[in-house]
Amino acid sequence: MFHNIPKLIKERIKYLEEIDSRDRINGTPRLERLRQIPPETGKFLALMAASAPNGEILEIGTSAGYSTLWIALACKNNNKKITTFEILKEKIKMAKETFKTTKLENKIDLIEGNVLQYLHNYKNISFCFLDAEKAIYQKCYDLIIPNMIKGGIFIADNAISHYDRLKLMLENVLNDYRVDGIIVPLGKGLLLCKKI
Repeated sequence: MFHNIPKLIKERIKYLEEIDSRDRINGTPRLERLRQIPPETGKFLALMAASAPNGEILEIGTSAGYSTLWIALACKNNNKKITTFEILKEKIKMAKETFKTTKLENKIDLIEGNVLQYLHNYKNISFCFLDAEKAIYQKCYDLIIPNMIKGGIFIADNAISHYDRLKLMLENVLNDYRVDGIIVPLGKGLLLCKKI
């Protein structure tokens, strides 16, 4: 999967990494920044998505499509599709450009709008990556886990970098008897859960 990443995907990954790097040092306002995951987190997501059982593959918080590309590599490898949700218009525009440029439009469904209005439509979830506003983390988790299949994988970003904001949610999840969970010290910290 990592040894034969198509050239167009490699180029877009590099392009988005350069924008993200500039955003972090030039004072770009928080909501305008890409705020994307680091490459090692992307590879981890791809490995986890490739290992997930058959079912729906979801991502909450598309931004410009960087993490989506990594997950889409797994989908391409396993002949699956990913459904990703984004609410901000400028990010949606960039994500569409990302998917068109990389020729992955047939592997990615981009849903525009508030994910909380759509999540109840998804059953048989086998993989979900959550990287959105922290205020919705608990609500997303509560909607996803009942509809996640046995062996399904749930990952949430910023479990270490935003620990203070997410402490109650993390405690709830790590004590939830429906999942086995752990915080992985990769990137900004990942909450990793497997549905029992």
